[in-house]
Amino acid sequence: MRAALIIPGDNGGHVEVRSVPDLEPSAGQVLVRVRASGLNRGEIGQAKASRTGSPSPIGVEFAGEVAAVGEGVTAWQKGDRVMGHGRGGQAQYALADARALMRVPPSLSWIEAASFPNVFITAHDAVATNGQLRAGEAILVNAASSGIGLAAIQIASLLGAKPIIATTRSASKIEKLSPYGANLAIDTTRQSQVDAVMDATSHKGVDVIIDCVGGTVFEANLASLAVKGRLVNIGRLGSSTAQFDITQLWLKRLKLIGVTFRTRSEEERLACIEACARDLLEPLAAGKLRWPIERTWPLEQLAEAHAEMERDQHFGKIVITVD
Repeated sequence: MRAALIIPGDNGGHVEVRSVPDLEPSAGQVLVRVRASGLNRGEIGQAKASRTGSPSPIGVEFAGEVAAVGEGVTAWQKGDRVMGHGRGGQAQYALADARALMRVPPSLSWIEAASFPNVFITAHDAVATNGQLRAGEAILVNAASSGIGLAAIQIASLLGAKPIIATTRSASKIEKLSPYGANLAIDTTRQSQVDAVMDATSHKGVDVIIDCVGGTVFEANLASLAVKGRLVNIGRLGSSTAQFDITQLWLKRLKLIGVTFRTRSEEERLACIEACARDLLEPLAAGKLRWPIERTWPLEQLAEAHAEMERDQHFGKIVITVD
């Protein structure tokens, strides 16, 4: 079978598509014939950081048909349309724990299904589980035109948040955010985030912030939070370091929360997937969740797809198709 691999190098790794041995499911596992796989920015960082070791599989989300099941698996059978979160999804076949799979609604294409799991599992974990967002609370989503950002906006809307405030550094993306549930979109190259948030919340601030930017907006985020606000950081696209006045943290009684799959146990990861499926599969099937697809690339052109994502001009998901 053909699979994308990270090839380590002294100056950082790169991706190649190579022939690898066929896979067989162990007990509790499902073998999926992959039809498409969503591309995520973390995979690019993972490849570049790889300097030693053996080639390793890449791709954390995928969709396809069940090809075989391992011992003890009763929830799935051959031919089922599934989407999943796991390892090695950018390949002709992928193995996944049976609990890491979700059923694909009939209305979704392979490309749409393949681009759902990672961003919506991550956003659901950030907004609902860690952010504890409740109906009527205000939320701010940084870098809202990203896949996770668009998912977070829609989940906030399902939960009854108001207002839902989104930020971007691109004037051309401002008008694109409203159809996904943003009540207010801020171009932070032209307008102060803090001023806009305070105007929109009667100077109270927001209850929850979902942040993928990190250090460059950290101080503004603290200033944008209401008393007992929760800042949930997912990424560090701007910077991984920040300085701030601890008085803000103290006076407002804020919660700073970091979320990642890298330090989670397998049981914790599976719990995140199951929570997402529980809350979001029904609205997904009803057409209440959607996201744009920027472009698709065939598996053999994965390196070109990485280059497109690094240019950071896309709006929505980039998806890898698998023959």
